[in-house]
Amino acid sequence: MSANVAGIATLTATGVVAGFAAPAIAATDDAPRVQDTGLTQAVVMGDETADRIDAQADTQQSAAYEAEARLKAEADAKQKAADAKQRADEAKRKAEAERAEKERAARDEERKRLNAYVSPIDGSYVSTSYKASSGLWSSGSHTGVDFHAETGTVVQSVAGGTVVEAGDGGAYGTNVVIKHNDGTYTQYGHLSSLSVSAGQTVTAGQQIGLSGATGNVTGPHLHFEARTGANYGSDIDPVAYLRAHGVGI
Repeated sequence: MSANVAGIATLTATGVVAGFAAPAIAATDDAPRVQDTGLTQAVVMGDETADRIDAQADTQQSAAYEAEARLKAEADAKQKAADAKQRADEAKRKAEAERAEKERAARDEERKRLNAYVSPIDGSYVSTSYKASSGLWSSGSHTGVDFHAETGTVVQSVAGGTVVEAGDGGAYGTNVVIKHNDGTYTQYGHLSSLSVSAGQTVTAGQQIGLSGATGNVTGPHLHFEARTGANYGSDIDPVAYLRAHGVGI
């Protein structure tokens, strides 16, 4: 447009416009003017550019939404993974705590079992007391207690331990001597039969033999001794010993 205007101005200044203008105007009755054609092209190009810009803006906006949605999805996935890991860690800690508690309870139960004490004969009673005097015993007094029992009555270890003797005990007849976990010993005399052998580990309440009348006796019963050592002469009060370990006799 600027070029056209400049051309017209030049023609007017030289005086040629009169001879040129009429044909030019006449020619434009059937053909588009140069000026109009240029303006129309400029407008068309502007619309296309605007459409392209709008399309690019829409594309960019759509891409931004997609990126935002992707970031949000990734953040949600990370949060879900973190929550799942936290739940898994809590479940693991809980399981470990429960397992540790069960193990502790099992150890306590085992400790109680190992340290448990029972009467050598269930439902029996002491028929001859500790240190009773009589010529029946070489020491002049009773080194243990006698529990009433008919021949064949089950005799059991009063606590857990290891059998250190099982067999003939001279005046004690067939007997068993057990070393317990606290270092003390117990003896079971005048048995009619044995259920254990030397070196065997036993638990509280485990059958070790049957009562009888073997050895130096006047009738069937169980002679029971508590000792600080394995040998004769280290005896202690068996009733006090059992009561100190919770046995009611």
